[in-house]
Amino acid sequence: MNLPKFLLADNSNFPEDIFVLHTEFPRFVINLKDDEIEWFEDLTGENEEDIATELADLMDKAGAFYDEEMKQYE
Repeated sequence: MNLPKFLLADNSNFPEDIFVLHTEFPRFVINLKDDEIEWFEDLTGENEEDIATELADLMDKAGAFYDEEMKQYE
């Protein structure tokens, strides 16, 4: 199956939360409400500086993805 890089997710138990899933390595879900991240990968042994730089970039891209998706509903 070919998945997009980012997916939107919601849950009626968390009506105030906005979840974006990143489907490529490193896979994670971010809650845009508070930028909390849940990793689906074990990043043990990865270069912390590289991961921090990549994470900052991916967080920005996740937010931009959400903004672009919401423009379609305006």
